[in-house]
Amino acid sequence: MGWDGDGTADAEYTAYVTGRLAWLHKVAVLLCQDPARAEDLVQTAAIRLYVHWARARKADNLDGYVRTLLVRVFLAEQGTAWWRRVVTVRQPPDAAGRAADPDAALDLRAALAALGPRQRAVVVLRFYCDLSVEQTARELGCTPGTVKSQSSRALAALRARLTAADDRDLSRERLA
Repeated sequence: MGWDGDGTADAEYTAYVTGRLAWLHKVAVLLCQDPARAEDLVQTAAIRLYVHWARARKADNLDGYVRTLLVRVFLAEQGTAWWRRVVTVRQPPDAAGRAADPDAALDLRAALAALGPRQRAVVVLRFYCDLSVEQTARELGCTPGTVKSQSSRALAALRARLTAADDRDLSRERLA
């Protein structure tokens, strides 16, 4: 039984999170560039959503509320000490799950990963989540001008990195 006495809120929460889990994970992976870390971000966001479900379920745009929550969890994590974010393993993962052409899988994700956390959040919200400048500014708690400048800088960095990757690919083809 949930905090509403009859379990309705718990059932609503469970249905919502279950239905949006894949989407939340995709957004989190784009933000942090690591599927395992994305799972942690989604779990933290889901816990915070549960705590604030009574307020969240009344929101005009529940997806927007949750997306904002997820982005804020990601950005807050960026302020933690590096050693709290590093996970050590005895052996690196095997190559079995990797793409046959590592360059094809690497380009956009590597370019996105090279951006700073705020720029990456702006790009994900603006272009993956298809939010307006004003909506992005509200979610990040900044001005629309900041969103525009961060978008501009991020897109320039992405273009430069992807152009450099294309140039490397052309050079390899010429040598082959």
